Parts: sequence; structure tokens; C-alpha cells
Amino acid sequence: MSGFIQYLAFAHVARHRSFAQAGRELALAASTVAKRIGRLERQLGVRLFHRTTRQVTLTSDGEVLYARCEKLLADIDELENLAGGAAGEARGELRINVPITYGKRVVIPVLADLLQRHPGLTADVRLSDQLCDPIRDGLDAAIRIMPLADSRLASRRIGWQHLALCGSPDYLARHGTPRHPSQLSRHSFVVFRRPTSGRERPLQFAIAGRQEDLHPPYRMLVDDGEGMVAAACHGSGLIQVPSYMVSRELAAGTLVELLPSFRPPPLPINLIWPGNRLMPARLRVLIDALAALPETA
Repeated sequence: MSGFIQYLAFAHVARHRSFAQAGRELALAASTVAKRIGRLERQLGVRLFHRTTRQVTLTSDGEVLYARCEKLLADIDELENLAGGAAGEARGELRINVPITYGKRVVIPVLADLLQRHPGLTADVRLSDQLCDPIRDGLDAAIRIMPLADSRLASRRIGWQHLALCGSPDYLARHGTPRHPSQLSRHSFVVFRRPTSGRERPLQFAIAGRQEDLHPPYRMLVDDGEGMVAAACHGSGLIQVPSYMVSRELAAGTLVELLPSFRPPPLPINLIWPGNRLMPARLRVLIDALAALPETA
């Protein structure tokens, strides 16, 4: 049993990258957790963490061990639920990675409702537009807005991402309203800079039955969707963003959608999770809640 306790301490430190947080979850002093990790490292003959005064990170050996420990701990969580007769009751910490704006506007309200309905449930929400690996990062689930190819992951489509071209009434009064993508060369644009490559994302339109990409010169380059929306509301130019980013602004009339008949095909919004694990109740209620959301236009 002492060996299992050491692995349990390791998994909690690896999950949170923190001895203090692991200690709080295990009801132990951080120094006790550190001693258990030290014993495990001596037993295995490898170093599991890089430790500095500011952060704790996994070594390559630690990454391998953590991937194995996470599956075991997830299965233990679910077995405890079943043994307690609470398979339908969500409890424990739900760890999820979601894109920043989609997370704020869509997922956070869903999670807030789940936490009210399930007192034993907590949530660790990681807002990031960077791709993650739920298995490597010890997550229950993640949301990806793209087709999927990783066979290790299970998935469920929870919606569609539609791109909408928008401008403010003030901007359109000054520059005119385009009726066709061919008229966009006379307009100014606020363009998205992709965080991974640093390149501008092209505008996309469905023209004559096929998708065409346009690369207009930008008046402003922004690496955040909400920043683009704010710039467009202030009349800096036209933007093309997912429709959920501008739903409030379109309803309020601070932005107007342009060329809706030329929207490109939507991308699937998928919830993904490790496919080789038992599904804990906390994940099941999240899947059901997200799948019940109305389709966004």
C-alpha cells in the first residue's frame, strides 16, 4: 500500500504542477508530499520532476509515468462511484481545456449550472487556444473546433462553428455595405493572427459552390477574437469571426452581419476525452449538458 500512496502523491503533483496543491487535495503537508516523491524517485532510479523556486515540471520519465498513473486514477475514481452506489451523481474535479472565447461565452455558463446542480462537483477550467493532449495533460476532456484524427480519443459533436463577416453601423455608413466578396477590396479589415504560426488567417467565403480564401491587407492585426470584436465595434474595420463571438453584438445592433449567403462551410465543435478509460459521472453530465445546447447560427 505504501507504494501506491507514493504513486498517488506523484500523480497529484504532476496534475497540478504543485506540491502545495497536491498536499491540499491529499490533506497532507507539502513537505510530506515531497518526501513521498523523493522515495519514489529513489525506488525507480529516475528523476520525475524538475524543481525550481517558481515552478515544477515533469521530466521525460515523469511524463511517461504520469500517462500511466492518470488512467489508473481515473478508473479508481469511477470504481469508487460505482461502489458507493452513486454512479449517477457527479462529483470530484472536472478538468477541461477549452478555447478562450468559446469557453467564456458557451462553456462557463454550462459549468456554472452543473456546479449548482451537483454540490460534490468542482471544475478546473483551462482557457487556451493552444491544442492540448487530454491524455498527456491529465484532463477529463477538451474542446476542439476541427475535424478529428486521433484514434486514442473518443468524441461527440456538440455544435458547429459558423464564420460571420461583420462591421459596425458607423463603419458601414462611412464606407458602404458590400454586396459581394468581390467588393471587399475597398474595405479595411481587422484580421486575426494565428497564435501558433503568427500568420494572418485569411477570410473564407463560399463562392459559386467552392470555398475561396481572401488575403486582404489589414488595418489592424489582433491575436484575440474578443479584441477583434471590440475593434470592429469601434469602427476600425470589418471582421470575420465565429458567430458565437458576436451573438450579443448582433442582437444589440452594435455589429451587423454582412454577406451571410457567402458563409463558408462550418467546422464541427467536438468534445474529446481519453477513449480507453471508464467514463466518470462528472464527465457524463458535462457531455449531456453540452450536447443539449441549441445549435448556434
